[in-house]
Amino acid sequence: MRTTSPRITDPTHTASPVAQAQARPPRQSAGLALVLLGMLTLAMSMSGTTIALPDIGTDLHASGAPLQWVITGYFLTASSVMLVAGSVGDLIGRRRVYRAGAALFTAGLGLSALAPGIWVLDAARALAGLGAAGVMANGGALLAATFTGPARTKAFAALGTVGGIGLAAGPTVCGAMVGAVGWRPAFLGFAVAGALILAGTGVLAEVRGASRTRLDAPGAAAFILALAVLLAAVTQGPQDGWTNPWVLAAFMTGFALLAGFVVRQQRAAHPVLDLTLVRDRPYLAWTLAGLAGAFGFVGALSYLPSYLQGANGVGASQAGATMLLLTAPVLFAPLVSGRLVARGVPARWLILVGLGLVTAGNAGLTVLHPGIGPAQLAAPLLAIGTGTGLANGIIDGQAMNRVTPERVGMAAGFLNTVRGGGQALAIAVFGAALLSLLQARVGSQSRAALILAGHLDGPDHAVLARQLADAWQLVSLAVAVLVALTAAVIAALLFIPAKSPAKSPAKSPTAKR
Repeated sequence: MRTTSPRITDPTHTASPVAQAQARPPRQSAGLALVLLGMLTLAMSMSGTTIALPDIGTDLHASGAPLQWVITGYFLTASSVMLVAGSVGDLIGRRRVYRAGAALFTAGLGLSALAPGIWVLDAARALAGLGAAGVMANGGALLAATFTGPARTKAFAALGTVGGIGLAAGPTVCGAMVGAVGWRPAFLGFAVAGALILAGTGVLAEVRGASRTRLDAPGAAAFILALAVLLAAVTQGPQDGWTNPWVLAAFMTGFALLAGFVVRQQRAAHPVLDLTLVRDRPYLAWTLAGLAGAFGFVGALSYLPSYLQGANGVGASQAGATMLLLTAPVLFAPLVSGRLVARGVPARWLILVGLGLVTAGNAGLTVLHPGIGPAQLAAPLLAIGTGTGLANGIIDGQAMNRVTPERVGMAAGFLNTVRGGGQALAIAVFGAALLSLLQARVGSQSRAALILAGHLDGPDHAVLARQLADAWQLVSLAVAVLVALTAAVIAALLFIPAKSPAKSPAKSPTAKR
């Protein structure tokens, strides 16, 4: 059964948003279409930018950490603000925060198209990520409040499918644009799409949580700062040295802020994150599944295009076409898994199948070598893409089924924060690992940064390409092991019931004779 989400104007109203929704004429179709357009644009922006990195580095004379921040900065702000954006949506209205997010996303991409230097581009991309947080956290929350039962499963499956379309089309479309007219028009195109989303937010019905509470501003600030400092430490580690006092201090500060955040959430009257969410074993399992999927997918998505352009010497458009092997399965697999769950197939078995494919695919990337063609890349990339797609089609819906309607904003924000944070961390760690391994081989940080950015020109091209491939093999194997271990934890949470406290046997009246 489908319901629509009304505007709740009375802050003392105690009925749930879903219950109140039945009093208004349906607007699900238009609202769903807008949320899907937002997901399509955000997904294309994420995957499409990676194909442009070599050209951005050439035009703006950038490599290493400054160039990596074009990607990492976007994920940093998106993931760190995601949790707060969901809670703010519960407080002041999910449509209002969605609209503000669309405005910031549009402004950030417009500034990216005009950036005169790498640091301006990094800042503009971070602004776009800030807006993406509002769109992603509240888009999912709006769907969760609008649909129930099988309709919700289908809505989230459609969301995953459209996200897959964006991921699949991003490298190909942007690769063609970069090859034809350059990377700036690609960013301008995303800005235009963002403006369309902003203009269409009027079709969304406003929804708030059943009760209005104050936002834990100190807790939110601690969380955002902790993620920012940790990602900065991971990104700058290869450039400044892992034993650099500033890098070590950043790691210690980040972990201390995270610990302080957890302590505060346990004591705060109105926490940013209700820790009872993660005490629910199935919800925690689905959240970890989102994290594992992010780690297993985004590293290849972010760095394989530069490898193909640098080590294999192909153009941006050809690299984008090869990336379809990774991204195209994310098109159809979410819809398949959503339909299977709707027909009674256990979601917990499907998520293990999906993560198993992601593990196998990353392990298969150990065959990477200079000159490798699409035929040899097909099996590992198709496995990663299919596994990721199967997971994307069920994670959100299964997680949202574990929470009450008034907490869907916080729950969606937390889920997307973990997933987005995993993506940002995976990009940073994947790049840092590759850069460190390359630096150990070539003996120069600046040379290693240029190689990672796809610049292998010179008489020693073959040697450098082989060293880059060796680094890729090691990092891919490590990712496969990490995803496999996380899948084992998820299986334990979903299949092994929690131990209940032992109860003392009741005494029978005839116990003593």
